[in-house]
Amino acid sequence: MTTAVDRHMTAFASEIGDTVPVAVEGSRSRWHAGGELAPGTYLVKAPGGILEHRPEEMTVRARAGTSVEELHAELASRGQRTALARRGGTIGGALAVGENDLSVLGRGRIRDCVLQLCYISAEGAVVKCGGPTVKNVSGFDLPRLIVGSLGTLGLIGEVILRTNPIPPISQWVESSESDPFMVLQAVARPSAVLWDGTRTFVELEGYAADVEAQQNALGSIGHWAETGGPPELPAHRWSLRPSDLRHIDQYSLGSFVASVGAGTVFATVPQPFQAPSPTTVALAERVKHNFDPTNRLNPGRRAMRSA
Repeated sequence: MTTAVDRHMTAFASEIGDTVPVAVEGSRSRWHAGGELAPGTYLVKAPGGILEHRPEEMTVRARAGTSVEELHAELASRGQRTALARRGGTIGGALAVGENDLSVLGRGRIRDCVLQLCYISAEGAVVKCGGPTVKNVSGFDLPRLIVGSLGTLGLIGEVILRTNPIPPISQWVESSESDPFMVLQAVARPSAVLWDGTRTFVELEGYAADVEAQQNALGSIGHWAETGGPPELPAHRWSLRPSDLRHIDQYSLGSFVASVGAGTVFATVPQPFQAPSPTTVALAERVKHNFDPTNRLNPGRRAMRSA
């Protein structure tokens, strides 16, 4: 298996080369995140395929061109899942954008689920970072830097992800009379708390006794009714500080669904671009120069731009 992985990554690195402007093309589900790609950029496809799933170790190894849907279908057959967002696209694209799943409170954040990452550098070299097991915590955590960088620091080819068990019960409840910010105080571990300005939606997961205890806790802050799932999400994704959601009326969002405790907001209007501080810009440019001095990786895109 190691030989096959080496062969695919070597071929991927060879196609990327070390000179021309280049970007990885997946399913284009988040293609415009971070700005428009510079005209004339050479497009490549990342290799695909699930290489190894170790349920007992709660890890899975897969190539970046594998669809998230295929990955989760394979893991579900063994009772597991990952923190990757269920919004289509490939593994590499999901990691490059760095979007958390709607049920981030239960599944965990996407940066925390990446154990090891193999990418192609601006020089066309195969670089491996991180460790293959959950227990590995040594060294600088380079995968956290690559995740969410929109392919501007390295082009992802293969990953090892942390998995977690699929709970026996997953149930959504809804209330139009409860304070969404009280939910996190009342319930120990909701998997999602969503709020559209009028209604609050909560996802409860676990064993039957756990879900029942969560329902009883919610009953102390209002009346709740079972619902079929989360509300429909508007098209544009905003990123705010979780504390900003208490003052969300200061933003021109249009219709919205906010993820309480996470800070992600889905709105009918795009988030305005806010120029970062000069210090942040200088640091980002320094990191970019160290990883990609000729600006050949995803030229035209900036990881600091609102997705």
